[in-house]
Amino acid sequence: MAVLSRLHRLFSSNPPTASLEIAPGRVTGLTLGGGPGWAITGAATEILPGGALTPTANATNMTDRSAVGKAVSRVLKQLPGTPRRVALVVPDSAAKVSLMTFEQIPARQADLDQLVRWQARKSAPFRMEDAQIAYSPGLATEGGGQELIVSLMRRDIVEEYEAVCASAGGHAGVVDLASFSLVNAVLCGNDVTKADADWLLVHIAQGYSTIAVVRQGQVILFRNRPAESDGNLSDLVHQTTMYYEDRLQGAGFGRVFLVMSASDSDADQAVSLKRSLETRLSVDVEAIMPGVELANGQGPGAGRPDLMAAPLGLLLRERLAAETGA
Repeated sequence: MAVLSRLHRLFSSNPPTASLEIAPGRVTGLTLGGGPGWAITGAATEILPGGALTPTANATNMTDRSAVGKAVSRVLKQLPGTPRRVALVVPDSAAKVSLMTFEQIPARQADLDQLVRWQARKSAPFRMEDAQIAYSPGLATEGGGQELIVSLMRRDIVEEYEAVCASAGGHAGVVDLASFSLVNAVLCGNDVTKADADWLLVHIAQGYSTIAVVRQGQVILFRNRPAESDGNLSDLVHQTTMYYEDRLQGAGFGRVFLVMSASDSDADQAVSLKRSLETRLSVDVEAIMPGVELANGQGPGAGRPDLMAAPLGLLLRERLAAETGA
């Protein structure tokens, strides 16, 4: 089943009871009902002051840690039961993601860890001694090789996000990237297991854009770029499509999902970008969370599905991991 090969979270301990996303411009939290499905029982969004959070892979992210901590506290207080253990979603641009291919995978976990660290050292923007590293298996390659999806974050940056949760009375037992969580939202909540076609995720966040291509439940391409202009996004989509067709033997996308998670994006922008992508890719662009049910939504944008998608995806991932032992 494709859902068993969904992206693993970066760092985890015990299953969480709620999910929280700290993103440029906002903090969003949600809780799920205890039964099957993905009915959201509580959701809240708080807007951050301009410049309070500037996610980057190699510098302090929390320009105004107090403001971020207060927003986290307000969100948690608006959720049912004021949850204390949370799954935490952080911006893609706070990490470096690479896809690495190995001809052979060592049998011993310690040897694989060392091999991944040695390979990651070549392109890491910071010292590996300062890095927190996680990886998940990707597609198998011809000849018995294996591709790995590798994520690097500076340990002190991870601790920044954990600390603002702690200051609000929360414990971040799970940390993952926004677009990884969006991929998990698709894998856990959409019927993609019956189609063999590759699919594309286009994620427009505040300050950056990410594009991911998924094949057989595995990410085969992941690109993150600063969002400086619409022209850059068009170029990124074009370059990604050309690389996909030329280097990844892409036969075309069966589905395309668009997520606009910036707090200041509006419906007109979404419609315009949707039409542009459909024209360029010749595929209908879908919402990532069609028909989602929202209860107890609070705060600016709390009822916008795109703001809920990443924290929902991580929470679904954790729920299924607990049920299956994955």
